[in-house]
Amino acid sequence: MQVTIYPSKAFGNVQAPPSKSVAHRALICGALTDGCTIHNCGSSQDIEATLRCLQTMGTNIERNKTSISLGGLDPFSVPDNAVLDCGESGSTLRFLLPLCLLSGQRITLTGKGRLMERPLGIYQKLCSDNGFLFEQNGNTLTVCGALQSGNYAVPGNVSSQFITGLLFALSQLPGENKVEVTGTFESASYVDITLSVLSAFGTDITREKNTYIVAGNPPFINGDYTVEGDCSNAAFLDAFNLLGGGVKVLGLSPKTPQGDWVYKRMYAELMTGETVFDLSDCPDLGPVMFAMAAALGGATFTGTARLRIKESDRCAAMAEELAKFGIATEISENSVRVFSGKLSSPTETLCGHNDHRIVMALSLLCSLTGGVIDGAEAVAKSYPNYFEVIESLGIEMKTDDI
Repeated sequence: MQVTIYPSKAFGNVQAPPSKSVAHRALICGALTDGCTIHNCGSSQDIEATLRCLQTMGTNIERNKTSISLGGLDPFSVPDNAVLDCGESGSTLRFLLPLCLLSGQRITLTGKGRLMERPLGIYQKLCSDNGFLFEQNGNTLTVCGALQSGNYAVPGNVSSQFITGLLFALSQLPGENKVEVTGTFESASYVDITLSVLSAFGTDITREKNTYIVAGNPPFINGDYTVEGDCSNAAFLDAFNLLGGGVKVLGLSPKTPQGDWVYKRMYAELMTGETVFDLSDCPDLGPVMFAMAAALGGATFTGTARLRIKESDRCAAMAEELAKFGIATEISENSVRVFSGKLSSPTETLCGHNDHRIVMALSLLCSLTGGVIDGAEAVAKSYPNYFEVIESLGIEMKTDDI
């Protein structure tokens, strides 16, 4: 899909989309209950992937108009030779893989796009250390093992999704289990989301410095849970305010455990001339911050290494696209500098790089200069109605299916 965006500004009130990070976690916890209802899940491709996999594992799922009722998953009884289609969702793959290592059954997880290129070494080592099967072949990964209670160590400078996945699995095992985070702990705020959701479902996990202690395996609490608004995607809506618009994003809680809430502080600092930002705890803000830096005089970003292993290499992808606006960048191993420059209307078609956050970041700049974005359908991964929403706020556009 190609979207042509014309110079225009956004004004109005808009509800933040549901938090994908919270929804993944809530659905997994809900699956582990006897029965509960999750409200405000949204319908992004990543959430659909998690639901699809949970159903294959044995979860009873009933879809309602604005909610999902589910439960009944016994992770120790997942059918042998089950095949879980994770789509392009890294959260789905990394959250569910440890749960697949409880049954002792042979389970295959599949993916597409760059999913299976994204690092899985932590789980590969865990399987190797315990004599479990871990067999990766192209877009498929087959595992087989029966994880036991105990103490586990995870490097802190890799994705926090590995820590979350282990916490889900260890919550099902008896006794006191521990996950120790070694080295520099990046993206700790995403683990805070996990603890918040697990706590709501009755699981007792405490943190002592960089060690998480999981107490026993209490039954998960049945009931209702409502997914809060998403700071990661709200950042794109709020960014229109930095470009001359007037958008009020509703449905965000200032008490949220979402680390991407920090975008509000970053925007304020960018507007007052701050030029150095650390993205190590909020890598999903990389594309939108690069775009805002391009529009507002440049900036330098540290802690960017993990942006290379997302749906795209977000450092290289944004550098390539910013060049089409006349903005130069410099990429180092763990930093990106966006140089000051005058934005010009791109004469080439912009590429979305099959990455939802790249597409949304480019749409912001196009609202200043105009431009055509190819592969705009990638927004369906996290925010399917993004273009309808910004059009309703006054952004002028034309959509072509190609």
